[in-house]
Amino acid sequence: MSARPEDPKVALFAPHPLLTVTLEREGADRQSIHFHAGGQGVWAARMTAHMGATPILCGFLGGESGRLLEGLLEEAIAPGQTRLVKTGAASGVYVTDRREGARRLVGMTLSDPPSRHELDELFSLTCAEAVACGWLIVTNPMPGSTLPLETYGDLVADAKANGAKTLVDLSSPRMDSALRGGPDVAKLNDWELAEMVRGPVSEPADLLKAAERLRDGGAETVIVTRGEQPALVLRGEQALKLTPPRFEHGFREGCGDSMMGALGAAMASGESFERSLVLAAAAGAANFLRRGLGSASRDVVDRLVDSVVLEPWPDLVRAG
Repeated sequence: MSARPEDPKVALFAPHPLLTVTLEREGADRQSIHFHAGGQGVWAARMTAHMGATPILCGFLGGESGRLLEGLLEEAIAPGQTRLVKTGAASGVYVTDRREGARRLVGMTLSDPPSRHELDELFSLTCAEAVACGWLIVTNPMPGSTLPLETYGDLVADAKANGAKTLVDLSSPRMDSALRGGPDVAKLNDWELAEMVRGPVSEPADLLKAAERLRDGGAETVIVTRGEQPALVLRGEQALKLTPPRFEHGFREGCGDSMMGALGAAMASGESFERSLVLAAAAGAANFLRRGLGSASRDVVDRLVDSVVLEPWPDLVRAG
């Protein structure tokens, strides 16, 4: 999709875009094979674009899979909106089988760690784009241990030092590093939070207490998603419950990434934080209704907005 000159821009640190291959059945006698660019950063970037901002995706690309992936990235994001560092390691690939309805992983290959020079190039490129855009979304590498942990905290700190707003969607221990940089928004799901605080978060009081630890650790705002249950949003001393519309049948892959992409786009477009949260929840729900990850249309998102409820976190929880 093409971007208008006035569109806000959002840089995305998406170190490992993936080549995805999906087998599907179309009718009783016909099968199809689909090739797409995928991964957390790609899905967030796609939703950023659908929500009216221009995503600038910064990542690695290498090997035979990278050559196939390059054109798919241009198609998925927008022509000229990728900043790709060529690496000696091949880009990751995963193959899934959906011919029987449920998603089954058939095979996966992931990237080796980049060289120091390659990492320095991606870091500096991302930092420059973040400063130019004024907004930065930071996502996980694949596999998680590929990059040095200090990368995330240093990137957030350097971007913020130059006025960029930073949103991070990371799991531990990468989130721990990012918190040291003081991100504007830190998003994770409840099982990632439980792993990070090394304790249960299933009860509302435990969830709130764990989120407060992340806020006290450096995040201005903490968002904890919980699958089909309402998300917790902790912004300073204000705790909010964010409830999206609930659907029985759909696809969970990429819902949280779509939510983050929409949140970044809405905030960069000048929406209030509360309005941005509602749009983000609607975008995550719209993604659930589609097989295409991060590809829900803005029209669907706008129609779902009125079904999103944003309200104070119950006082009973705080009292506990």
